[in-house]
Amino acid sequence: MDSRFDLNSNELGAKLGKRFAAVSLVIKGSTLPKVTQELVSLRASQLNGCGFCVDAHAKDLAAAGEPAVRVNLVAAWRESTVFTEAERAALAFAEEGSRVADAHQGVSDETWSRVREHYDDDQVAALVYLVAMINAANRLLVITHTKGGSYQTGTFDD
Repeated sequence: MDSRFDLNSNELGAKLGKRFAAVSLVIKGSTLPKVTQELVSLRASQLNGCGFCVDAHAKDLAAAGEPAVRVNLVAAWRESTVFTEAERAALAFAEEGSRVADAHQGVSDETWSRVREHYDDDQVAALVYLVAMINAANRLLVITHTKGGSYQTGTFDD
């Protein structure tokens, strides 16, 4: 199935996209580790079934030098030994922040405490916005049926 709609070729969609991208650039420029940002984005995208974003974040992780075993095990991070405790906290946060409809309280107190152990205030702010933004991006691209497979590494670098 082809994409339903190209948001960037629509005048209003392009305007909105620029503002969306501006928030993402602030997150990228934060002190939250880049690899953590990509791991979180990949996991949320897997949960949301966004082929384009899974493609993009897996390729960006590989281009950053992440071993294939780490990229491949994001989907089963709880059952792996290749992630740090800080990354595990961020991945749990990504899952709970993405599955708010599945949990009556959203992010659990336990996960929040684990995140606070590993990340400072600026990093937590970046992580909260990152989870919100990747979930929004996933929804935009799933709604428009934007497929994975054609992403070129670095497309969104600025």
